[in-house]
Amino acid sequence: MQITAAMVKELRELTGAGVMACKNALVETDGNQEEAIEILRKKGEATAVKKSGRIAAEGIVYTTVQEGKAAIVEVNSETDFVAKNEKFQTFVGNVAEQIVNSNASNVEELLAEPWAADTSKTVKDELVSQIAVIGENMNIRRFAKIETTGVITSYIHAGGKIGVLVEADAPDTDAVKEALKNIAMQVAALNAKFLSSADIDDDYKNHEKEILLEQIKNDPKESQKPEKVIEGMIQGRLNKEFKEICLLEQTYVKAEDGKQSVAKYLEQVSKEVGAPVTLKQFIRFETGEGLEKKEEDFAAEVAAQMK
Repeated sequence: MQITAAMVKELRELTGAGVMACKNALVETDGNQEEAIEILRKKGEATAVKKSGRIAAEGIVYTTVQEGKAAIVEVNSETDFVAKNEKFQTFVGNVAEQIVNSNASNVEELLAEPWAADTSKTVKDELVSQIAVIGENMNIRRFAKIETTGVITSYIHAGGKIGVLVEADAPDTDAVKEALKNIAMQVAALNAKFLSSADIDDDYKNHEKEILLEQIKNDPKESQKPEKVIEGMIQGRLNKEFKEICLLEQTYVKAEDGKQSVAKYLEQVSKEVGAPVTLKQFIRFETGEGLEKKEEDFAAEVAAQMK
């Protein structure tokens, strides 16, 4: 595969690695960006791995919260112009309302359900109708639901580019809702992967240990250190990484001292409301994340929903 300057430039922007390091990694992986990033990480070349900017899918994320339950959905469109269209946004809102009262566990089941606003047609029928009215292909990409006896709060960032749901076991008070809103904003901004380090599975831990070990092996000074020292270095770096990707262990963004963790912030809130505030889960959707679709790929996905 021919490695283009654009491919090298994007990998460099994602990792902060040098031009030749990026080119060599892409050559070694035959242009596979994810594998090239792995190589750069193992060699210690990647100073900071950012998310790819090549997101072709437009659309919005929408949330709805009702008593004891909530839903979050992402609906894609071809252009950002349509994503800002009032009719499109109304349709997405209606889809979210459908989901929160639905028993569907996936998009296929959802599309086959009767449309709540007009049970003479299905959700898929309504989607087809909206495509005809709006004049652009659309697809319901994914959704998630929460049902709880606790408290749920939602947050939408940048007009629907990012949506977050946060669930907690806590009293349903204004103070708790405000605290959970702050947490949801934190999730939107810092994109935690796990609730706490206790939730990280062994496969993920072992993969990160392998990356760190390769980094040490590729460093002439560090590789000469005793095995026990290397093990301690790896664990120390893992702990630092987990503090960045685990919500409860992250530094709370509104902390006045710049040191308070999210867990400590919730302890503070618990004292103020006189009852425990325990985070149970969070869900974060970002429009188009994980997608690098060409126009024909998007069309094929829409066609699959139309069948």
